[in-house]
Amino acid sequence: MSGTELARAYWDDVVRPILDRKLPDVPRAAARLGSGSDVLGLDDDTSRDHDWGLRLTLLVPPEHVRDVDQALGAFLPASYQGLPTAFPVTWDLAVRHRIEVAAPGDFVRSRTGLDVGAGLTVTDWLSLTGQSALEVTAGPVFEDTWGEITALRERLAWYPHDLWLHVLAADWTRVEQELPFVGRTGQSGDDLGSRVIAGRLVTSLVRLGFLLERHWPPYPKWAGTLFARLPTAPSAGEDLARALAAATWQERDAALRAACDALHERQRAIGLPALDGPACGPFYDRPFTGLRDLPGVLRGAVTDPEVRALPHRGGVEQWVDDVGTLTDAGARARLAACGAADAG
Repeated sequence: MSGTELARAYWDDVVRPILDRKLPDVPRAAARLGSGSDVLGLDDDTSRDHDWGLRLTLLVPPEHVRDVDQALGAFLPASYQGLPTAFPVTWDLAVRHRIEVAAPGDFVRSRTGLDVGAGLTVTDWLSLTGQSALEVTAGPVFEDTWGEITALRERLAWYPHDLWLHVLAADWTRVEQELPFVGRTGQSGDDLGSRVIAGRLVTSLVRLGFLLERHWPPYPKWAGTLFARLPTAPSAGEDLARALAAATWQERDAALRAACDALHERQRAIGLPALDGPACGPFYDRPFTGLRDLPGVLRGAVTDPEVRALPHRGGVEQWVDDVGTLTDAGARARLAACGAADAG
């Protein structure tokens, strides 16, 4: 049984009957949201050694949070399907039930740092990571008699159109900046340097694949797994793998060129601004691949003045890779604000 299947059974067999008896008039939404590989549908036997088990997210009006939590603490059985209902997790070693009871807005704020109900600013959107959005939008909702969490999930579904173009342009810019260096370092005898740059470029191109398909990218542990399920994977995935496995810089360069061209063709196919012809061309008179002005084509289609004025670095996740920062919503918000303040 997967984690989400277990969560649904736990809700149906145990938790819902308690609430129906003890607090029948409280609006509620039951789901499996937040952290954990099971939220993404990717848990397996290895996942069960920590933070896996009888976990649920239960969203209720703020004035009922305490009553619901206390009722569950008082009436939950000691175990269900041979698993304890109370257990420690890595961020809280207390032995207690792991039904996260919260108000919808508070829960979303705990994951994203944002007051989604009030509407999102440009800076708000740029502070999001794909993983923080997925912790709200990816997991299954088992019941929502209230409709509140469904509405909040819909607001986080994807970027506004012009911001979508902006973040796509930002990742193409990263590719443009470093693509020729795969060949230049290799030609100068620095094969390790060529491989390091190729790895950086593959990271950006994988993220571009998610962005093109309007899918929030997860944190790196699951990026390759979920990328392989995207429509763009059959055309670009093999080239990206070849780039990482290539024995020479020439093979690496050719594979990255092919991946860029495949992603560019996908961009054209879904109706976004694209170049005439391929994505790549020569880098001046040198025997290396360069990217043509794909970022400029995307930015040229942006009409929102606030987005047009933004620096070209994109969202925080596109220019910061420190895990501690990316998992700190407050730090992300401060960085996004500083980045946007550079506009103009």
